Amino acid sequence: MAGQIIVKGARVHNLKNIDLEIPRDQLVVITGVSGSGKSTLAFDTLYAEGQRRYLESLGADARQVLKQMEKPDVDLINGLSPAIAVQQKIGFANPRSTVGTITDIYDLLRLLFARIGQPSCLKCGNEISARTVEQVVDQLMTVPAETRLLVLAPVQFSRRADVAKSLLELARQGFARVLVDGQMHELGGDMAEAVKSASRLDVVIDRLVVREGIEKRLADSLELAARAGQQIVKVSILGADPSAAPRPMVFSLKLTCAECGTAAPEVTPELFSFNSPRGACPRCNGLGVATRRAKSHGDAAPCAECGGRRLKKESLTVRIAGKSIAELASRSIRELLEFFAALELANDRKIVGTKITAEIAGRLLCLARLGLDYLSLDRGSTTLSGGEAQRVRLATQIGAGLAGVLYIFDEPSIGLHQKDNARLIELLRQLRDSGNSVIVVEHDPETIQAADYVIDMGPGAGVNGGRVVACGAPEELAHDPRSLTGRYLLGTATIAVPQRRRCGTALLRAKNVCARNLKNLEVGIPIGAMTCVTGVSGAGKSTLVMEVLFDGVTQRLRRGRKKVMDATQMTGWQHFDRVIGIDQSPIGRSPRSNPATYVGLYDHLRELFSQLPEARVRGYKAERFSFNVRGGRCEACQGAGVVRVEMQFLPELWVTCEACRGRRYNRETLAVQYKGLSIADMLDLTVDQGLELLSSVAPIHERLRTLREVGLGYLRLGQSAATLSGGEAQRVKLARELARKSTGKSLYVLDEPTTGLHFDDVKKLLDLLDRLIELGNTMVIVEHNLEVIKCADYVIDLGPEGGASGGRLIAEGPPETIAQVTESVTGSYLQGALRGPRI
Repeated sequence: MAGQIIVKGARVHNLKNIDLEIPRDQLVVITGVSGSGKSTLAFDTLYAEGQRRYLESLGADARQVLKQMEKPDVDLINGLSPAIAVQQKIGFANPRSTVGTITDIYDLLRLLFARIGQPSCLKCGNEISARTVEQVVDQLMTVPAETRLLVLAPVQFSRRADVAKSLLELARQGFARVLVDGQMHELGGDMAEAVKSASRLDVVIDRLVVREGIEKRLADSLELAARAGQQIVKVSILGADPSAAPRPMVFSLKLTCAECGTAAPEVTPELFSFNSPRGACPRCNGLGVATRRAKSHGDAAPCAECGGRRLKKESLTVRIAGKSIAELASRSIRELLEFFAALELANDRKIVGTKITAEIAGRLLCLARLGLDYLSLDRGSTTLSGGEAQRVRLATQIGAGLAGVLYIFDEPSIGLHQKDNARLIELLRQLRDSGNSVIVVEHDPETIQAADYVIDMGPGAGVNGGRVVACGAPEELAHDPRSLTGRYLLGTATIAVPQRRRCGTALLRAKNVCARNLKNLEVGIPIGAMTCVTGVSGAGKSTLVMEVLFDGVTQRLRRGRKKVMDATQMTGWQHFDRVIGIDQSPIGRSPRSNPATYVGLYDHLRELFSQLPEARVRGYKAERFSFNVRGGRCEACQGAGVVRVEMQFLPELWVTCEACRGRRYNRETLAVQYKGLSIADMLDLTVDQGLELLSSVAPIHERLRTLREVGLGYLRLGQSAATLSGGEAQRVKLARELARKSTGKSLYVLDEPTTGLHFDDVKKLLDLLDRLIELGNTMVIVEHNLEVIKCADYVIDLGPEGGASGGRLIAEGPPETIAQVTESVTGSYLQGALRGPRI
């Protein structure tokens, strides 16, 4: 549907009453410096209004339950489609959520196993299959003509005393003979001695010879045997030689083991669900981990009964091509694609299975095209990085096959190597070509250049942003002098390549590194320099940096010179007095956590208010100005500013507290003011505004300054930690470390610090990291951004692929060395980045 999304008078957050026309059914990129209003326009305006209108379209009874969503502060939005937002988040809160459940691939697997899976016996392991009488007759008629058959019905007995009663009942029914442990006996008379130690009884139903026209008699005999033998039929094939041993054949006319009689469970999709009582392991309830955590290290061990597979034993007895659903879910996407490509189904199962396997393969292929072929379907969603989680959601949306939808993405290139970026762009175009409008908040230059239309927000961050600086095709943006993004695209503004590379004062060396997919690596990290660890997604970068180096140095520093029980040999760690790991996990576990509390300026702010004349007169201490304790906080919302409303069958809602109107404090506390502002007003200031107002308070000023230096001048001091992106959370952590006094012997470990940063913000971050290194500190960074990699002193490139095909050292050395290694995928892209001007 051609046309435009027309926005007039948008004033949400820092947007300055902007008017904008966005082309529909196009790939549109919104870019700009951090805090310029990109996410506000995309998510808090367009997506929020799309959500609100959807709820308005529901019936009056549903709207009554849901309440009315607040309308974004905008005069007019026309041409809006139903909207789907795919935001950057660090995993999911639900421990039951996996890659397979998010993408619906696991549900399709459950359906496949329920329809064509082959059950096997839990006790003896034999395959269990229910035959029809017709199928048994057809099979028996394939034996040579004139072959003698003995049709038998096995007699089941659990106690020795039941045998005599069973034989009397059989005789009463008219049966004449019985096999006792393979020996023929006449029914009737005294058989007590014969059955005294019997382990197997088979009633003789019929004796016949295979010849043309025998089919009806054979079918009648089999039906009679099935009734007498509880749907188990035995057929003894007698050869021409009377002395030769008969060849037994056993058939089950129900899902029961023909050998031991164990019944197979009813095979339905619920049998393979770890969220259903029918399929979940009874010990861990489908979580896959022991509910009691180990006290020594806090990790949850795999469940002792299911071994982490989440399912009960009966569920795992059903197999396809010899593999259970848990075995397939534990394989990588790449291995699964190979499995389904080689899978051959029997004719009776091909009709049902082909359609399901084709759907599964299509969704697996989409994940692979997004560079996620190293993930497995049973990978917990809480372990995914922000970029991985978003790409998994992207694959889900592409698999849904919707049209006429407004898709809004938040930096989908996060965590993606340049090698995989082209695939991502191709998939975004695929969504567009399917009749959807695609809006992407992005800093990646390749994505910007691939867009049909670009909107550049700015010119600055926070109160200095919120305007549309330039818009149009990428070529138009590059030649617009007002656009800072355009200048970087054109090359008139650049991040220069350093003139010299630091060699380091010594080496932090790790040998015999075999964690996860790492294959016996030996690496050396220059101390007093910046090292970038690079490679495609899943190559083992985070494992090497966060699990081996960070955890290894931390353990050794805590235990001094005592031997650490670790296969990795590590030397050079004695040069450090502390190690600081800065990843993209949320700051604080509570939604009450915010930048002010995390960097430590909230304590100084409360102390400042307690020293004011009004507070001293009232006898207010610093605790009075905390929204976490009784006294000064609003008790109606307990200092949260919002109240939770239970929605029964719908997701819960959070509404602004009516008592304090979201300000968190009671009226008496808010009466104390500094320069006309209450403590709530202070928390509502941006970092930049706080610097202007609190420049005379040294401890507060220092912490605010570091927040601005890491590019977060636009953040509000009291902004909930839950609203921060992974990149923002990481930079808040970096600011806290920068505010501390450095001894010059610190090891800083960072995981993609450029997440969410504009070209210009990356330049500022590099200046900041250089300042830390010049003090003698060491920097190890996991990074895909070529602007950072080209500025590193040393590069360690892993690969060649992700998952099991990764974990090898491809190259190490200065960026110029990596660029010359033909086996290095990173090096091929680094060649172009190194051609920039030198300082």
